[in-house]
Amino acid sequence: MSKTLMLAAVLLLSATWLQAQQDSQMGSAKPESNQAADQTNSASSNTVQGCLQGSNGNFTLTDNSGTTYQLAGDTSKLTEHVGHEVQIKGSTSPSSSASTGTSSQQTLTVDSVKHVSKTCKTMAK
Repeated sequence: MSKTLMLAAVLLLSATWLQAQQDSQMGSAKPESNQAADQTNSASSNTVQGCLQGSNGNFTLTDNSGTTYQLAGDTSKLTEHVGHEVQIKGSTSPSSSASTGTSSQQTLTVDSVKHVSKTCKTMAK
């Protein structure tokens, strides 16, 4: 009986985890206008592709539209991708204008990094 109960609990937790993963992926598929609204109101899950710059734990990502994101969280694996085009999944939130000197820069907390190219399209403009 206890094995059956344990199996049921594991299956329920697995189903809940999968649903949460699907919901977060669906959230990043919003139209850009909705994403911009979400980013100004609170942290939101996002995928940003752009050119990675920086060093010593102080990294930025500039996307094709020229928006620059200050990267936070686990940035330990980013050094090998500096100067490359990467795709970073994470949660975005507006930076405080007092700490950055600008009101347009956002913070992107890194969840995962995907290498796209050894050259930056955004830097060629």
